[in-house]
This record gives sequence, C-alpha cells and structure tokens, in this order.
Amino acid sequence: MNIEAFRIYCLNKPGVEETLPFGPDTLVFKVKGKMFAATGLSEPSFRVNLKCEPERAQELREAHPQIIPGWHMNKKHWNTVFFEDGLHEDLLLELIDHSYHLVVAKLPKKDRDVITRELEQR
Repeated sequence: MNIEAFRIYCLNKPGVEETLPFGPDTLVFKVKGKMFAATGLSEPSFRVNLKCEPERAQELREAHPQIIPGWHMNKKHWNTVFFEDGLHEDLLLELIDHSYHLVVAKLPKKDRDVITRELEQR
C-alpha cells in the first residue's frame, strides 16, 4: 500500500481529518481531534505509527519484522508499521481500522455515537 492509498483510506472514515501538527514533514490523521495514525513525509521508506492494544502489539512485533515498537511514541500502545515491506494489504487495512476503533472507543459518548451511526450507514 502506498501513501496515497493510505491517505484516501484514512480520510474516508467518519470524523477524520488530516493535519500537520508537528510541522510539514509529519502527516497525522485524527478522529475528532485524537490521533490514530502518523507518518513521516520525508522518510526514505513509507512507515506509519498506529495505535494498538498492548498484547496484540507485542504479538504483531513477534510475528512480523515489518512491525516494530512505535517510533517516538509510547511503545506499549503504538507500533511503527513498514507499509511497503511485504505485509499483506488486508493486514495493513485491519491495523488502520484497529487503531481508528481504539481511538473512537475512548471518545466522549456523544462523539462516539455520531461516528457509530455513520459507520452503520455505510
């Protein structure tokens, strides 16, 4: 999956915005103001930081050399995923979805309900 496909996939989710809060070289995707994905735009390889449930994060790291502890992030809750290094696209999409849903689950009930309704309508 390339960066443009990743970007389109993220932006098609309810409540998502793309931002550059850390400067012009770091693209961040947020749902209702909370980050669920970040990628460096000037990196030599396309990699994305994604939120992940801690036990699953460790399992993924052990199973895939393309998934490492989150670079510049809380290593317990974030993974860095190398998107162009052989992982199946279905896994990449599932990891994006997992990160998004973890963040949505922590949103205030009002925001969570709006997003849930939008997801159900799709």
